[in-house]
Amino acid sequence: MDWRTLLQPRRIGRNGQMAGPSGAPDLDELRTEFFRDWDRIVFCSAFRRLQDKTQVHPMAKTDYVRTRLTHSLEVASVGRSLGMQAGRVVSALDPGLHHLASPQDMGAIVAAACLMHDIGNPPFGHAGESAIQEYFSGHGRAWLQDLPPAEQADLLHFEGNAQGFRTAVRLQHPEQPGGLQLTWPTLGAFAKYPCDVVSGLQPGAGVSRRKFGFMQGERVLFTEVAEGLGLRRTGSAAWQRHPLAFLVEAADDICYGVIDIEDGAKSGHITHDELRGLHEPFIDAVHRARADTLLDRQHQAEYLRAVTIGVLVDRVARVFRDRHDELLAGTLDAPLLDHIDGVQDFHRFRQLAADRLYDERSKLELQVAGFEIIGWLLQALCEAVERMATGTGASERARMLVGLIPVGPQPLHTRGRYERLLAVTDFVAGMTDTYALELYRRLRGFSA
Repeated sequence: MDWRTLLQPRRIGRNGQMAGPSGAPDLDELRTEFFRDWDRIVFCSAFRRLQDKTQVHPMAKTDYVRTRLTHSLEVASVGRSLGMQAGRVVSALDPGLHHLASPQDMGAIVAAACLMHDIGNPPFGHAGESAIQEYFSGHGRAWLQDLPPAEQADLLHFEGNAQGFRTAVRLQHPEQPGGLQLTWPTLGAFAKYPCDVVSGLQPGAGVSRRKFGFMQGERVLFTEVAEGLGLRRTGSAAWQRHPLAFLVEAADDICYGVIDIEDGAKSGHITHDELRGLHEPFIDAVHRARADTLLDRQHQAEYLRAVTIGVLVDRVARVFRDRHDELLAGTLDAPLLDHIDGVQDFHRFRQLAADRLYDERSKLELQVAGFEIIGWLLQALCEAVERMATGTGASERARMLVGLIPVGPQPLHTRGRYERLLAVTDFVAGMTDTYALELYRRLRGFSA
């Protein structure tokens, strides 16, 4: 792969034209096309709804714990730092590249991709994904009859990353080709799993095949991005990752590991001394002395977190520099954090969180909420949509339910079954935790 192709500011849905009002990028503008991507994401409704979607604790009773929105902002902040450091590495290798994309631009690309990395996640955390998969594997399996195997698999293995790509390129501004019309580099950096469901879900094939990044309905759009960026094809519907996607993955993993653990300390799942012990391998004598002057334990925890993240960002950037040629060649397909110095010390954050933070009560709450609420809503909506589409026993209730679903410019009844089912999952996956609960209560006749 070549950076001059990987960073060209072309927007999806514009027939390969360069971004910018005049059809060509204005490189003298302070607000480049990649910064415009950030703005488009911030102001879209799908991003706004992340404020009421579970990160760790479902429907938390305090105002401290993080949501998908605050998590996404934190990941974007870390991602910007990683992207700028990577940009400095790339600019040193090819000084002429600065005129196409500066280190600040590369920071903006990674930050924008991080900002939207959870934009396709359904309510109730990962339990929401499992609930959709469970529904189509059980009660909803009948709706999948006669669909091609790949289309069935999209729903049987519903994936938030693929839903995120669909959200960005189709569901936001559905009347416009390419949806938000983000730049190819931002979408490439977003695509941690650049393959469809048939090529994905292969843990032994490398990190980029552990999940899938687009559904059959967006295969043409994803191909436009992948081919335009010059990603190397590795299968009939699979490509190697954009090198910046590794930085998006690292930023997300750092925040999951280092930041989410703070919520555990605040909620009492983890002691302050345990939290301090996790940070010890990443702080030197100067930072240790500074931390000891902070008498408020919360302020001390926040200081230690900032120092540790800074160390991890530097170590990931070093791996990016040292393994740069492998990333471009596509011969490295593993998380960059797996190659940093002190990787075992970093894994201790994740291990303690798994043992103590994601406790059985939280998992049970998520499972009950996700499987009961999402499963019931999917059944009611799928049944109503199919009755309306086939004209078999359509009732006033069915018409009311179908009327809730945003369908864009094409009427729902004129679509094939696959697109009708996707419209239902689009609606349910886009819900906030609160709206899903309230709609469930209202439709079942419960008081709010």
